[in-house]
Amino acid sequence: MKDRFVPDSKTYSILLDGWGRAPNLPKARDVFREMVHMGCDPDIVTYGIMVDILCKAGRVDEAVEVVKEMDANNCSATSFIYSVLVHTYGVENQIDEAINTFIEMESKGLKPDVVVYNALIGAFCKANKFKNVHRVLQEMESNGVDPNSRTCNVIISGLISQGETDRAFRVFRRVVKSCEPDADTYTMLIKMFSERNELEIAMKYGILINGLCQKGNAMKACVLMEEMIENGTPQGSTFVKLRQLLIKEGREDMLKFLHEKVDLLVKEPLFD
Repeated sequence: MKDRFVPDSKTYSILLDGWGRAPNLPKARDVFREMVHMGCDPDIVTYGIMVDILCKAGRVDEAVEVVKEMDANNCSATSFIYSVLVHTYGVENQIDEAINTFIEMESKGLKPDVVVYNALIGAFCKANKFKNVHRVLQEMESNGVDPNSRTCNVIISGLISQGETDRAFRVFRRVVKSCEPDADTYTMLIKMFSERNELEIAMKYGILINGLCQKGNAMKACVLMEEMIENGTPQGSTFVKLRQLLIKEGREDMLKFLHEKVDLLVKEPLFD
């Protein structure tokens, strides 16, 4: 096939991406070497894919060498590439390297975006340095970078892993005001609540369900309400809001199902 056409950087990038998804690091290395040997200069996309492949394989030192090669070829690394390096250092608990990489990125005139900040936050969470997480959030705010659901999830996951479940829920209540929680956010909190036997669980479930109702996510709210009922902690006011949403969306079938569960598990009705 090579006799019929000459592969370009885009072609090699596609091949690299494929071996990276496989994953097959030796094949990816072969493709990258062949590309250089054939006189086809890697572009920013190719370099980015190669750095990502190496980092996912735990070869962050080799990935750094690729970045140095980029600099030598006057191909500046992007914030995405730096985010991959920072994230990998964080996963490997090399917090100093993560910080130095972040500083290096800024020294080259690259402004960190939410992806890079999230990688740095993840590194601090892994190292149990939550005061630094707070400082990063303050820096994001001062630089006009809004947190996203990933920001929220990284912090909550880090706190839960350290057994700081109360702080995790406080973070949720605070961060949710500035970013949109996603399915992973609610899944983590639901799992956290289900593993705890606490008096305030009904209030916390209620906050989550009310939030989902306000966003019009009836199905997710129903799943959470069902679990709330099974835990024996249903709240009438929360049930009323969900009932109104289900009626509005014409989901009387789901409303009937929840009614039956309540009748089975709760002595007094939640609503007339």
